[in-house]
Amino acid sequence: MKNDITTRTDIELMIDTFYQQVKKDPVIGYIFNDVVQLSWEVHIPVMYNFWENILLGGTAYKGNPMSPHIELDKKEPLTEEHFNRWLELFTQTIDQLFEGEKANEAKTRARHMAALIQFKVQQSHNPNFVQ
Repeated sequence: MKNDITTRTDIELMIDTFYQQVKKDPVIGYIFNDVVQLSWEVHIPVMYNFWENILLGGTAYKGNPMSPHIELDKKEPLTEEHFNRWLELFTQTIDQLFEGEKANEAKTRARHMAALIQFKVQQSHNPNFVQ
């Protein structure tokens, strides 16, 4: 029996485990490592705050998740395959570590986020796009 996501520590475990997979993934790893050249020391705590805000009602996250993805797409076109792989890794991570109401909510929210970000990225190709 696995526990549900109930604490900041659970969020940190989820994010750390997820990004360990992302970093070495052949489909999306290069985007984070080579294209964005992400500073993991900066990005990971932001993701802790983001998911704590979403799942546990935290208030530390401040930001707009759309803008970085739209800007990234200008450097490296983000495809449906990229979004599907991100979602697959995220879902696998949740299923590996947790079960319960919040774990299910995390997977549902991730599905909605992936779809919305993918939609907004595609819309940003339109010359009349306003963010």
